Amino acid sequence: MTTRVEMIIETLRAHPKQRFTARELAREFVLRYPAEMAEKQTNPRYDTEEKLIAQLAAEIGGERTVAAKKLCPNVATRDKPRPRVYFWDTNPQAVAEPAPESVDDEPELAESDIPLVATDLSEQELYPLLIEFLHKELKLYCQRIDERKSKNSHGNGGNHWLHPDVVALEPLDKGWDEVVRSCVRSGHDSSVRLWSFEVKKHLTKGNVRKFFFQAVSNSSWANYGYLVATGLNSDVEAELQMLASLHGIGVLLLNTESLFDSQILIPARERANVDWQSANRIVTENSDFHHYVEQVGIYNQTGRIIKSTWNK
Repeated sequence: MTTRVEMIIETLRAHPKQRFTARELAREFVLRYPAEMAEKQTNPRYDTEEKLIAQLAAEIGGERTVAAKKLCPNVATRDKPRPRVYFWDTNPQAVAEPAPESVDDEPELAESDIPLVATDLSEQELYPLLIEFLHKELKLYCQRIDERKSKNSHGNGGNHWLHPDVVALEPLDKGWDEVVRSCVRSGHDSSVRLWSFEVKKHLTKGNVRKFFFQAVSNSSWANYGYLVATGLNSDVEAELQMLASLHGIGVLLLNTESLFDSQILIPARERANVDWQSANRIVTENSDFHHYVEQVGIYNQTGRIIKSTWNK
């Protein structure tokens, strides 16, 4: 079977005069590799062509593009202005002028309108894309928190704005000497940071404050809390900057067509210590969050990542 890296190289080689966005490249994959695409669509998550193309576009960026460039110097990208485009560089050794724009290039998009989202993707379908980006680009270990697994012991509405959508562990001690690791574990310092993410589709003037304060409620227990969206209207960024300055929650824009082009629009302000009282409130209600904190404890005590429990 042809790998994604090989697909990138072969497709660009077959179209040396054309430029592609990640989504356009994904459409070419569907045409060129029907057997591989049919096998991928056996996964019910990709049971429509639109879902398949969205996933393929997300898979093209990041590590796969880096690997394709290492294997084949003719593989080239233009990262600015966004969206990123992929093309075949016929003279990769030349320090040269940018390759000419094709007439089929997408128009340049305003900075505030990027990234865009495929309209048929639900919030639930965004979770695995976010997890893939966080793991591959930020090296986080992630888990999904399903609010349907909560006990709701506080009655109707008692868990309102309690659950983050995705949580993550960031190991800080990779590469540390074991003497330092042992010293940190035996003391009061932490060898991890905990992250929390609230996911929404698109931010507008009408919903931005509601969604932001939902992220404050769900995520401010962690070292880093983020509101994630696939896009935003140009008139909401100033409001987000003000709210982030007051409450420390960051904003991450998730590009579903090219995960590599996702960006932290506003960095979260680090909380020095996890608010364990707030975390305990979620633990007592939700089995997914209980499992997450349990795995954080295992890592703190042993330094072991049980890979089967993360990034799914």
